[in-house]
Amino acid sequence: MIGYVTLGTSDLARAAKFYDAIAAELGAKRIMEFDGFIAWSGGGAGIGLTKPYDGKPATVGNGVMVALAAKDKAQVDRLYNLAMSLGATDEGKPGPRGDNFYAGYFRDPDGNKLNAFVMG
Repeated sequence: MIGYVTLGTSDLARAAKFYDAIAAELGAKRIMEFDGFIAWSGGGAGIGLTKPYDGKPATVGNGVMVALAAKDKAQVDRLYNLAMSLGATDEGKPGPRGDNFYAGYFRDPDGNKLNAFVMG
């Protein structure tokens, strides 16, 4: 249903380093790159980073989050720990949320909220 998600950044080089590592863990890679924009995909829906077109500072949407589908709980843990090592901030350590949902929550260096999750 979702083709791609774009997040804003004020420092594309810093953000690219963060998302290059996250994408690699998920088996994804850069698929598009222009001045001020980079996109990653693993063959399905993708994620893009851009400096805002209007030239104003990038801001974070309150209540907005991007969920990254992991293959298992171990990958959720790896993604969360990788994000922390790359300058992310903790929004909820990996663990069960309900009966069939396991997730870890974090914010990238620009403050965009993400989680890594697996269901089942």
